[in-house]
Amino acid sequence: MQLKIMPKKKHFSAGRVPLILFLCQMISALDVPLDLVQPPTITQQSPKDYIIDPRENIVIQCEAKGKPPPSFSWTRNGTHFDIDKDPLVTMKPGSGTLVINIMSEGKAETYEGVYQCTARNERGAAISNNIVVRPSRSPLWTKERLESIILHNGQSLVLPCRPPIGLPPAIIFWMDNSFQRLPQSERVSQGLNGDLYFSNVLPEDTREDYICYARFNHTQTIQQKQPISLKVISVDELNDTIAANLSDTEFYGAKPGKERPPTFLTPQGTESRKEELRGNVLSLECIAEGLPTPIIYWIKEDGTLPVNRTFYQNFKKTLQITQVSEADSGNYQCIAKNTLGAVHHTISVTVKAAPYWISAPQNLVLSPGENGTLICRANGNPKPRIGWLTNGVPVEIAPDDPSRKIDGDTIIFSNVQERSSAVYQCNASNEYGYLLANAFVNVLAEPPRILTSANILYQVIANRPALLDCAFFGSPLPTIEWFKGTKGSALHEDIYVLHDNGTLEIPVAQKDSTGTYTCVARNKLGMAKNEVHLEIKDPTRIIKQPEYAVVQRGSKVSFECKVKHDDTLIPTIMWLKDNGELPNDERFSVDKDHLVVTDVSDDDGGMYTCAANTTLDSVSASAVLRVVDVPNPPFDLELTNQLDKGVQLSWTPGDDNNSPITKFIIEYEDAMHEAGIWHHQTEVSGTQTTAQLTLSPYVNYSFRVMAENSIGRSVPSEASEQYLTKAAEPDQNPTAVEGLGTEPDNLVITWKPLNGFESNGPGLQYKVSWRQKDGDDEWTSVVVANVSKYIVSGTPTFVPYLIKVQALNDVGFAPEPAAVMGHSGEDLPMVAPGNVRVNVVNSTLAEVHWDPVPLKSVRGHLQGYRIYYWKAQSSSKRNRRHIEKKILTFQGNKTHGMLPGLQPYSHYVLNVRVVNGKGEGPASTDRGFHTPEGVPSAPSSLKIVNPTLDSLTLEWDPPSHPNGVLTEYTLRYQPINSTHELGPLVDLKIPANKTRWTLNHLNFSTRYKFYFYAQTSVGSGSQITEEAITTVDEAMASRQVDIATQGWFIGLMCAVALLILILLIVCFIRRNKGGKYPVKEKEDAHADPEIQPMKEDDGTFGEYSDAEDHKPLKKGSRTPSDRTVKKEDSDDSLVDYGEGVNGQFNEDGSFIGQYSGKKEKEPAEGNESSEAPSPVNAMNSFV
Repeated sequence: MQLKIMPKKKHFSAGRVPLILFLCQMISALDVPLDLVQPPTITQQSPKDYIIDPRENIVIQCEAKGKPPPSFSWTRNGTHFDIDKDPLVTMKPGSGTLVINIMSEGKAETYEGVYQCTARNERGAAISNNIVVRPSRSPLWTKERLESIILHNGQSLVLPCRPPIGLPPAIIFWMDNSFQRLPQSERVSQGLNGDLYFSNVLPEDTREDYICYARFNHTQTIQQKQPISLKVISVDELNDTIAANLSDTEFYGAKPGKERPPTFLTPQGTESRKEELRGNVLSLECIAEGLPTPIIYWIKEDGTLPVNRTFYQNFKKTLQITQVSEADSGNYQCIAKNTLGAVHHTISVTVKAAPYWISAPQNLVLSPGENGTLICRANGNPKPRIGWLTNGVPVEIAPDDPSRKIDGDTIIFSNVQERSSAVYQCNASNEYGYLLANAFVNVLAEPPRILTSANILYQVIANRPALLDCAFFGSPLPTIEWFKGTKGSALHEDIYVLHDNGTLEIPVAQKDSTGTYTCVARNKLGMAKNEVHLEIKDPTRIIKQPEYAVVQRGSKVSFECKVKHDDTLIPTIMWLKDNGELPNDERFSVDKDHLVVTDVSDDDGGMYTCAANTTLDSVSASAVLRVVDVPNPPFDLELTNQLDKGVQLSWTPGDDNNSPITKFIIEYEDAMHEAGIWHHQTEVSGTQTTAQLTLSPYVNYSFRVMAENSIGRSVPSEASEQYLTKAAEPDQNPTAVEGLGTEPDNLVITWKPLNGFESNGPGLQYKVSWRQKDGDDEWTSVVVANVSKYIVSGTPTFVPYLIKVQALNDVGFAPEPAAVMGHSGEDLPMVAPGNVRVNVVNSTLAEVHWDPVPLKSVRGHLQGYRIYYWKAQSSSKRNRRHIEKKILTFQGNKTHGMLPGLQPYSHYVLNVRVVNGKGEGPASTDRGFHTPEGVPSAPSSLKIVNPTLDSLTLEWDPPSHPNGVLTEYTLRYQPINSTHELGPLVDLKIPANKTRWTLNHLNFSTRYKFYFYAQTSVGSGSQITEEAITTVDEAMASRQVDIATQGWFIGLMCAVALLILILLIVCFIRRNKGGKYPVKEKEDAHADPEIQPMKEDDGTFGEYSDAEDHKPLKKGSRTPSDRTVKKEDSDDSLVDYGEGVNGQFNEDGSFIGQYSGKKEKEPAEGNESSEAPSPVNAMNSFV
């Protein structure tokens, strides 16, 4: 009977990885309870090849278990080792471990040999491996005289190391006298044998301290070879040195180091062989010399290199394959290649194998009368031999056992009895090594016992495997059954997995898997059972993971990590940086869900991981932090290819600080003309490190470069060296050349001078030339310097001239400039416009016509015509006062224009003058005209006084702008009841000479609304409104409650007052939105349907400032809100409107300014004024 027993498990959680480990333990170990009789088992021993430190005591381990406890003995070199006869050798109590005290006396070499331990009790004997004990050795280099080496540049070289043979082999490396490792590269490298190979030497290889070191790790010692001196010189130096040092100098290489194809330094020839043992690391090496330095490539003939086990070392000169197997045998080819050729070398690899187990023998526990087998199968190359021993004695000479039969690698047992108990050894060996395994046969009769502790609580994460242990023992082998709950039936393998070792596996544990499980073990000698408990927990999850972040250096970054977990588990949250602990820095702070890093630096970049761990599971999430910043400034600026008008600038980019450089900005300084001022030169792509710059002559250049990325621009680099370009003639002339006269008899020539950068050389001057355009005169020229203006005197008035300004310096002239036209000075016009005619269009608009003056009389650039007009008298008022003249200018050669904004029912006077660049000409004869009547403005005020029970008295002031003769007033009124409904409307006509009127027979205690306006013969003007209440009858009032003292009334009045205040604010804002033209009331006072009135105080047009601006015009309104005159109402469009001194008209004459400007005081009649509506009137008009 075979018995497999699972080892005891201490962990209570379950998962896939623990399952794998558990199964491995089940297969590789077999435990019998130590309270039962059993043969010895070796549990610990020293390695087969045991290298010791000769400076310490020798300890050779041998530990074993068994019942009864085993006794120990040793052999040395195949014979019994009597430890009692050697006072330096002792055995640890209860153990077979030997301790050889060589610290006090004795030598390690004395105890060198092959040791084997035997552990024995009444049931058998187990033996250890043959333990070969050897002391480590670190010998010195033999004394040798090393000659200096002199080579020509480019030759190959091998510096031999030849380290002493130690135990274990030394680790080789090359250093200098300062214990600094010598740099290695594709050109210079160390071989597997320790030699230092140079594919070709360079002058920088010259040194006197090439030293090979051998480090012996076992004894922690380093041995040093004598320094080797190397000097690399040219061919001429080599010849001189040969003559001077021929007697005591070793020379390598007879030929100069010219370029040559590769040849191999190691291995030699075209083919070689390599043998390696299975499981080791296969190392293949090819080192070649040549000039240029060869590159090494590797291939496997008739196959491919294993992907996950192939590595390259030593700049690809060494090919390594780990865990090599027989399948890796074959031909490997290394190829050395440079620009002059290639060379191949083939290495034939054979993989041998020391014995390795296919099936090692396992311990057998059988009950009396049972059968069983021990199997020992091994493989190797060559095939290993299998030998059996029993209790340490070859089975051929051991006592016979009738229950035992040997068949090659198998021992068959049948009908065993207690005397069949023994320990068997299997030995598999070939020329490369051996394997030794102990396996006992123990004949017992034991009822079942369960080795797992009772009532273990297993906690498992939902949806993961759950493994419930039931380690057992019994002979014969017990059967195992599992039950859930107290009344459940046996669990079957349709849902569960029942392992041979007694473990119950629930592949996917769910919440309903929670409960109590019972394991029952039975054999013919009895039964045993055990209960365990299972709880299923919710998995830990990260519901808010940290996110990838890109931040600028010096700023702050925050990573968030929110974890959800089972309520009965307490998680621990840990933050890691690059899989290590966070830096111990106060800039890193962690609270419940966040990691915050302040003042981020470059070193803070990396991967940050949030790890949440419970006793059952762990989860993690990572995010990368990329720290960026503006680039570091470029450096190492260099000027090359220096030409008269060009230079090449090169630089080395600074660190881009994790944000790629997108462009470089190049600036220059002209130290000769503008020291300290930097100008933009050009920009180049961020991938360039050179720029070809175009330069100007006679400039002392310095350059600097700035790098720019997505974060920003670097600080400027250090300035380059200065570069002074040669002088040359100017390549451009002054710009903005003009010729204008400031007086009637001069011509002022001006230009924009060249700056020092544009001068191209010393002695910058200007050649100024001029002549009359309409004539045959020769050019007149002068040369001036340090000025930008030249005045030509004695010129005729307003004559066209051709002008040129040419730059020159000490080297020569700039290209011939193009001539520009100018004029000599202007004089005032001599003739006034004639035949001035006025056509009155309506009460606010008049059209003026005139004849143009002769162009020759203008004596300058014709700028236009200017109309002066003023109100001389009024038909309704005779008092005189000083008024201001108003001015409109009409640009160009116009012969008519419109005068808008006139006052109705007024007398105006005007004259016309021509205008040039010098000023105005004489005025034309004054022409007068009258404007017809219009509709009046609203009455200036309206007040209700002396209210009685049935009467109200109205008082008012006449309109401020009657715009004609008032014919009468119209009063309309109507009552308003308590629900704010309006009653019937009553019309009343009042004579024009009245300013007071009393209304009788009104209802007492009634509110009335009044509408009041004036009229002329043209029509009605704008109305003014007011409300008033008749008084209350005293008898009735005595019966009424005074509502003024009621709280609801007071609150209502406060709300009304607040609403009125808000509306007033809105009203004022909207009335004033039109800027300079808030004259809605004035406009409403006129009945002319076409033209708006012009304010008399400043001559500007009025403009609506409320929401009615965009409503359709009502009957009686004047000009549309967009201030245009309808074509059908006037024969003249706005192209005929002029402009004030400060006003402007568009090309089509439309008005875009104000009619104000130059004013002249003259007497006039009338005292009209424009008055803005008062806040009181505005409030009184609100219903």
